[in-house]
Amino acid sequence: MAMLQFFIAVDVTVVNVALPSVGSDFEVGGHTLTWVVVGYTITGGGLLMLGGRLGDVFGRRRVLLLGTSLFGAASLAAGLAPSFGVLVLARLLQGAGEAVALPAAMAVIVLLFPEGPRRSRALSVWAAVASCGLVLGFVVSGVVTELLGWRWIFLVSVPFILLVVVATALLVPGDRPDGRTPLDVPGALLLVAAPLLFTLGVVEAGAADGGTVPWPAVAALAGSAVAGALFVRVERRARVPLVPPRFFRNRPRVLANLATALLSAALSTSFLLFSYYLQNRAGAGPLRAGLTTLPLAVSLIAASVLVPRLLGRWGARACVLAGVGCTALAMAAIALVALLGAAGPALVPAMVLVAAGMGFGIVGLQYVAVSGVTEEDAGIASGVQRAADQLGGSAGVTLYVGIGFAPALGGVDPYLASGCLALVGLAAAGLVARRISLPA
Repeated sequence: MAMLQFFIAVDVTVVNVALPSVGSDFEVGGHTLTWVVVGYTITGGGLLMLGGRLGDVFGRRRVLLLGTSLFGAASLAAGLAPSFGVLVLARLLQGAGEAVALPAAMAVIVLLFPEGPRRSRALSVWAAVASCGLVLGFVVSGVVTELLGWRWIFLVSVPFILLVVVATALLVPGDRPDGRTPLDVPGALLLVAAPLLFTLGVVEAGAADGGTVPWPAVAALAGSAVAGALFVRVERRARVPLVPPRFFRNRPRVLANLATALLSAALSTSFLLFSYYLQNRAGAGPLRAGLTTLPLAVSLIAASVLVPRLLGRWGARACVLAGVGCTALAMAAIALVALLGAAGPALVPAMVLVAAGMGFGIVGLQYVAVSGVTEEDAGIASGVQRAADQLGGSAGVTLYVGIGFAPALGGVDPYLASGCLALVGLAAAGLVARRISLPA
């Protein structure tokens, strides 16, 4: 289970350093390349709640095998993709595999290890492996892309995923499915369709000629709004909705998830901007770009150790505001480095600030998002928080990078444009976080 978690976590960040190489091979611009990132996170975040229910209905072992096999097959397809469209489709399927496999994998851990020290130790390993995967994705991407080519960032995981499938079939005991629980399939599909259409609309609008009305973009954005409205309507009428209406009665939890989406939007954008600047502006190769992000990796590890200790002293809201502030300083630093045309190492302070923003902000928001949960809604609370994180990150990359790097902006520096857009979102995150209040 930890091996599966590691490679799924790696795939969230491993594409960042490889994106310029992908764009060069397929002759695709920076705003269109965002599909490689957001395609994975949209389907992963949108189908996550449905994936958790699938394990209850069809059996966790069976669903785990299905999701892991889909993730492995999609990784192979991404590595062998003959065109950019096939690569994006493979990334969409990778996200779907993640959404199906991860909830089942965590459920297997909870069922195999009894409550107490053994389960706590197992879940600690699970969380630590996820953090290591996210952090190492940056470095692994640079090393593999430089030495073997970008396709191997996907292909290298295939034999390990195959090992997970075989080990799951041999070692994980079967369980009884509960076929009586209804599935909210329409709600899940609409939750994926809305952000996908939104991404398509933004990309098409950015690529359009300024003298004509981009009707495909208008149609896609209108479709996104309709899908969002239909999702709300379907959830109100579903027998077992993905997100029960009672969830929205807890004001701190709702605000925490909204702030999570806004903060993740800027954090995900910063990762792409680091990669683009190091390779497209500073002229670094993939290996050098990956190694330059080591301060980001080290700072993330340090933040994961430090922040839980400070959370009890400062309180969740203070930690969240500190995280938003650090991320805002990081975005301003990225824009300044781009305007000055400085060398790649000048981004190191911004990387440290991003790590602090991620450590303080996301950890504090996770605490608020699951505070006061009961046994009945613990899974819903954690699932919504993770979905807000992933969908917020994909929306940020779509808006901030998609618009900032769009040809339609003409002579505006793309790093300045993306940074300014992210700062607007972070200002909104700060206003939301200030309204979070928890009982003592």
